[in-house]
Amino acid sequence: MEEEAKLVYGVAFSTRNIINKLNSKDSPQGGNPGGFMSFATNTYRLHYYESPTGVKFILTTDIAAASMQPVLEMIYRNIYVEYVVKNPLFNVDPLVSSPIENDYFRAVLNNYIREISSTTTTA
Repeated sequence: MEEEAKLVYGVAFSTRNIINKLNSKDSPQGGNPGGFMSFATNTYRLHYYESPTGVKFILTTDIAAASMQPVLEMIYRNIYVEYVVKNPLFNVDPLVSSPIENDYFRAVLNNYIREISSTTTTA
């Protein structure tokens, strides 16, 4: 699973860099000046959100899924900020990329993903 996560991040990072080089650097997209938000393969769609502080979120969905930008932004603002940034025990080092080892954050995030998954599949 860790190797798969590294591969997905590498693909998203490379795609974002290519798009940023091709687009204007003056675009108001927070930490994502080129505006890269998603791409699709024949089996999945990868959604990408980069917060203004540089935190990156990646979500894979079915290829028919609509934009997940509002979902990823909500995860950043209401889950990540609340359960990671405001946690006094979490040390945020901007120079080190590491998984979030916070069980409560993961539980809240998993519940939210299950909730939106059930509402989109029943709608």
